[in-house]
Amino acid sequence: MPLSQPTFERTLADYFRERLQELGADLNPTPQEDTLWYMGNMLARFGDSDQLFCYDEGDLGIRPLAMLYKDAHEASDHRERCLLLRQLGDVALFVGALFPESYARRGIVKDYFVGMGGGAYGYLSENARQNRHVFSELASTFTRMLELVARACSKETQFDSNDVLNLYQRWRRNRDPRLQEQLRALGICVVDEDRVH
Repeated sequence: MPLSQPTFERTLADYFRERLQELGADLNPTPQEDTLWYMGNMLARFGDSDQLFCYDEGDLGIRPLAMLYKDAHEASDHRERCLLLRQLGDVALFVGALFPESYARRGIVKDYFVGMGGGAYGYLSENARQNRHVFSELASTFTRMLELVARACSKETQFDSNDVLNLYQRWRRNRDPRLQEQLRALGICVVDEDRVH
């Protein structure tokens, strides 16, 4: 009887951790292993919509960051406050990385996510019972982590001409450097005329 090869089940968390490690290796300084592990688990957790969406007055949606902050501020229990601030930081990181254009159309800019998420992680870096070093790194490098998560979750398929045109039009509307980088990776060099003059 031939020996069978062992089978490995790759979880969503494993996929995201590997992606984050691969992309994080290009950063200087390289993010801590524990921080990449935490973010991979967070991305997998939000892969389950029940972990991200909630019902609020009969509507299903993502609880606004300001409301999470309000809940944390009003929490009388230290543990509850830390759990709410962790949710605030994680949602700010996730939504700020994956849906910046959607929120920008509503007037919510990247600085809002950085302030809310970085502030939540900053509090946790001094008050959480565990992972203070992870929260400290997330707080101090929140903008870089937004970009890392966005890259880890970006589409890795071939673009057809319509995709390229849509990507270019989106870049023309908001001049997002991440979109410019995607265009550059496709061999399309774009110049922001506003910055040239």
